[in-house]
Amino acid sequence: MNYTLSLIVPCYNEARTIETCIEKIMDTFQGQSFSLEVVVVDDASTDGSWQILEKINQKHSEIRIIKHEKNRGKGAALRTGFIHATGDFVGIQDADAEYDTRDYLNMLKPLVDNRADVVYGSRYLRPDTRRVLYFWHTWMNKTLTSISNMFTNLDITDMETCYKLFRREVIQKIAPDLKEERFGFEPEVTAKVAQTGCRVYECAISYNPRTYEEGKKIGWKDGVRALYCIFHYSAHTAPLPIQLLIYLFIGAVSLFVNLFIFVGLTQTGLALNYAIIVSFFVSALCNYLLCIAILFRHKARWNTAVELFWYFFSVFIMGAIDFGLTRFLIGFIPFFAIHWSGAKFIASIIGFIGNFILRKFLVFKEKKHVHTL
Repeated sequence: MNYTLSLIVPCYNEARTIETCIEKIMDTFQGQSFSLEVVVVDDASTDGSWQILEKINQKHSEIRIIKHEKNRGKGAALRTGFIHATGDFVGIQDADAEYDTRDYLNMLKPLVDNRADVVYGSRYLRPDTRRVLYFWHTWMNKTLTSISNMFTNLDITDMETCYKLFRREVIQKIAPDLKEERFGFEPEVTAKVAQTGCRVYECAISYNPRTYEEGKKIGWKDGVRALYCIFHYSAHTAPLPIQLLIYLFIGAVSLFVNLFIFVGLTQTGLALNYAIIVSFFVSALCNYLLCIAILFRHKARWNTAVELFWYFFSVFIMGAIDFGLTRFLIGFIPFFAIHWSGAKFIASIIGFIGNFILRKFLVFKEKKHVHTL
């Protein structure tokens, strides 16, 4: 089969390793039965990386080099590379020596055999000799992968891996929607791969991590950002139990805000009825903003004004149902008369389910957006 592999190499201040990396790529794929395209995106390096790339380009004219005028991050560099790639399959190669380019020869097999649309290289699939480094870094990677799997319903073992290989039509369909500029790219692209419903495979790869003294750039802040990205990009398509848990969290926070505002206003001397109304509307607004931030934001059907109308309409409807059902259970009809606490508990459960349904299918209903491969 005659095909072309495009490798995207994001580069930021990698003057010490970029030439070795490129030469290793060229040596690995020399004489293979397929063609190679290398797209190096320099993310406004300040250590002379661009000058080295220009010299490399003179030696290997088949390598394409692109430069960002401002430093934007790894995610932005990859997005630029994806858009410019022309190969049948598109992979990622960091500009250091942590990963072995020979592993791409195995990763290509599921794609060439038409068994996969995306292949992840996993550092954790096989026991092997490896350099032992930071426990908390590995723990963070595995934890983020597990949380990502809960939201995407994939069972991959290494979401944070650099080595990801895509059919070009898959990644170029996803790339224009990518937002993350830095290392948030990993959970974001994983979420969007899952949402396409394409076939995902894993392949064991080797890994020789470098220390921070040797130039490693990812840190704990990137881990926090990755966690946010998992919620932000995956929650709206997560399995229903996960969405219900998130909405339960949103409801708990909103309830706390309601109580906090109510107590604060009454302590300042505001009339009771006004305190109830103000605290209710503040908590409703908090609920709305949290829904947008972590659960239902993407591709919403309505504009903001209409969305707010339907949101407060749903609040009014469920408030009326809560009031009516509670009164009904307490004693409007003697047969259903139960203690007020039990009535309120039942009404609250009905209200929770009703609010979730109205938010998901009315207020934040998504536009139909079907990925075709």
